[in-house]
Amino acid sequence: MTTPSGGSTPDDYWRRPDSGDDAVAGQPPAGPVSAPPAGQSDPAPAGQTGPAPAGSPPSGYSGPPQTVPPPAGWRPPVHLRPAPPRQLPPQDMADLDAAEQRSQRVTYGFGAAAGVVLLVLFCLLCSRVIF
Repeated sequence: MTTPSGGSTPDDYWRRPDSGDDAVAGQPPAGPVSAPPAGQSDPAPAGQTGPAPAGSPPSGYSGPPQTVPPPAGWRPPVHLRPAPPRQLPPQDMADLDAAEQRSQRVTYGFGAAAGVVLLVLFCLLCSRVIF
Protein backbone atom coordinates (compact mmCIF):
# COMPACT_ATOMS: atom_id res chain seq x y z
CA MET A 1 0.00 0.00 0.00
CA THR A 2 1.31 3.43 -0.82
CA THR A 3 0.82 6.56 1.18
CA PRO A 4 -0.38 9.76 -0.48
CA SER A 5 2.18 12.50 -0.86
CA GLY A 6 1.38 16.14 -0.39
CA GLY A 7 -1.89 17.55 0.90
CA SER A 8 -4.22 15.11 -0.84
CA THR A 9 -6.38 12.54 0.88
CA PRO A 10 -6.66 8.88 -0.17
CA ASP A 11 -10.16 9.58 -1.54
CA ASP A 12 -8.94 12.18 -4.04
CA TYR A 13 -8.01 9.45 -6.50
CA TRP A 14 -11.67 8.42 -6.83
CA ARG A 15 -13.18 11.93 -7.06
CA ARG A 16 -13.91 13.74 -10.31
CA PRO A 17 -11.71 16.73 -11.06
CA ASP A 18 -13.36 20.09 -10.49
CA SER A 19 -14.45 22.19 -13.47
CA GLY A 20 -12.37 25.16 -12.38
CA ASP A 21 -15.14 27.58 -11.35
CA ASP A 22 -15.41 26.33 -7.82
CA ALA A 23 -12.06 24.52 -7.61
CA VAL A 24 -10.73 23.79 -4.16
CA ALA A 25 -7.26 25.03 -3.33
CA GLY A 26 -4.62 22.33 -3.17
CA GLN A 27 -6.22 20.07 -5.78
CA PRO A 28 -4.91 19.72 -9.33
CA PRO A 29 -6.84 21.59 -12.04
CA ALA A 30 -9.23 19.73 -14.32
CA GLY A 31 -8.09 18.69 -17.79
CA PRO A 32 -9.43 20.28 -21.00
CA VAL A 33 -13.14 19.78 -21.60
CA SER A 34 -14.14 18.60 -25.09
CA ALA A 35 -17.34 17.85 -27.00
CA PRO A 36 -18.30 14.26 -27.84
CA PRO A 37 -17.04 12.92 -31.19
CA ALA A 38 -19.10 13.68 -34.29
CA GLY A 39 -22.16 11.51 -34.66
CA GLN A 40 -22.72 11.09 -30.95
CA SER A 41 -25.33 13.05 -29.08
CA ASP A 42 -24.31 12.05 -25.55
CA PRO A 43 -24.64 14.86 -23.03
CA ALA A 44 -21.49 16.13 -21.36
CA PRO A 45 -20.48 14.22 -18.19
CA ALA A 46 -21.23 15.77 -14.82
CA GLY A 47 -18.93 18.65 -14.00
CA GLN A 48 -18.23 19.57 -17.64
CA THR A 49 -20.04 22.58 -19.04
CA GLY A 50 -19.78 24.57 -22.25
CA PRO A 51 -18.31 23.72 -25.63
CA ALA A 52 -14.85 22.23 -26.04
CA PRO A 53 -11.93 24.50 -26.91
CA ALA A 54 -11.01 24.41 -30.58
CA GLY A 55 -8.16 22.04 -31.44
CA SER A 56 -8.38 19.97 -28.27
CA PRO A 57 -8.24 16.17 -28.64
CA PRO A 58 -11.49 14.28 -27.97
CA SER A 59 -11.72 12.78 -24.52
CA GLY A 60 -14.03 10.35 -22.79
CA TYR A 61 -15.17 6.86 -23.47
CA SER A 62 -16.62 6.37 -26.93
CA GLY A 63 -17.87 2.83 -26.27
CA PRO A 64 -16.58 -0.62 -27.15
CA PRO A 65 -15.01 -1.27 -30.56
CA GLN A 66 -17.26 -2.42 -33.37
CA THR A 67 -17.39 -6.18 -33.93
CA VAL A 68 -17.91 -8.02 -37.17
CA PRO A 69 -20.18 -11.07 -36.91
CA PRO A 70 -18.93 -14.31 -38.52
CA PRO A 71 -20.47 -15.38 -41.83
CA ALA A 72 -23.78 -17.23 -41.67
CA GLY A 73 -23.39 -20.99 -41.21
CA TRP A 74 -19.79 -20.71 -39.98
CA ARG A 75 -18.64 -23.53 -37.73
CA PRO A 76 -15.17 -24.78 -36.70
CA PRO A 77 -13.94 -27.81 -38.65
CA VAL A 78 -14.74 -31.24 -37.14
CA HIS A 79 -11.94 -33.78 -37.54
CA LEU A 80 -12.94 -36.68 -35.26
CA ARG A 81 -16.32 -38.02 -34.36
CA PRO A 82 -16.38 -39.77 -30.96
CA ALA A 83 -17.87 -43.24 -30.69
CA PRO A 84 -21.35 -43.40 -29.16
CA PRO A 85 -21.42 -44.28 -25.45
CA ARG A 86 -21.49 -47.96 -24.54
CA GLN A 87 -24.30 -49.60 -22.58
CA LEU A 88 -23.67 -50.28 -18.92
CA PRO A 89 -24.04 -53.87 -17.74
CA PRO A 90 -27.32 -54.63 -15.96
CA GLN A 91 -27.29 -54.46 -12.18
CA ASP A 92 -28.31 -57.35 -9.91
CA MET A 93 -30.31 -55.54 -7.25
CA ALA A 94 -30.64 -58.59 -4.97
CA ASP A 95 -26.85 -59.07 -4.95
CA LEU A 96 -26.32 -55.37 -4.23
CA ASP A 97 -28.75 -55.51 -1.29
CA ALA A 98 -26.98 -58.57 0.15
CA ALA A 99 -23.58 -56.88 -0.13
CA GLU A 100 -24.93 -53.76 1.54
CA GLN A 101 -26.34 -55.80 4.44
CA ARG A 102 -22.99 -57.59 4.93
CA SER A 103 -21.11 -54.28 5.01
CA GLN A 104 -23.64 -52.90 7.48
CA ARG A 105 -23.08 -55.89 9.81
CA VAL A 106 -19.31 -55.37 9.65
CA THR A 107 -19.71 -51.67 10.46
CA TYR A 108 -21.99 -52.41 13.41
CA GLY A 109 -19.56 -55.11 14.60
CA PHE A 110 -16.60 -52.71 14.63
CA GLY A 111 -18.72 -50.08 16.38
CA ALA A 112 -19.81 -52.55 19.06
CA ALA A 113 -16.22 -53.71 19.63
CA ALA A 114 -15.01 -50.10 19.93
CA GLY A 115 -17.86 -49.39 22.38
CA VAL A 116 -16.92 -52.39 24.57
CA VAL A 117 -13.26 -51.33 24.63
CA LEU A 118 -14.20 -47.77 25.59
CA LEU A 119 -16.56 -49.05 28.31
CA VAL A 120 -13.81 -51.26 29.80
CA LEU A 121 -11.33 -48.37 29.75
CA PHE A 122 -13.88 -46.09 31.38
CA CYS A 123 -14.54 -48.66 34.14
CA LEU A 124 -10.79 -49.07 34.76
CA LEU A 125 -10.35 -45.31 34.95
CA CYS A 126 -13.24 -44.94 37.37
CA SER A 127 -11.95 -47.79 39.56
CA ARG A 128 -8.53 -46.11 39.78
CA VAL A 129 -10.15 -42.82 40.82
CA ILE A 130 -12.49 -44.41 43.37
CA PHE A 131 -10.03 -46.86 44.93
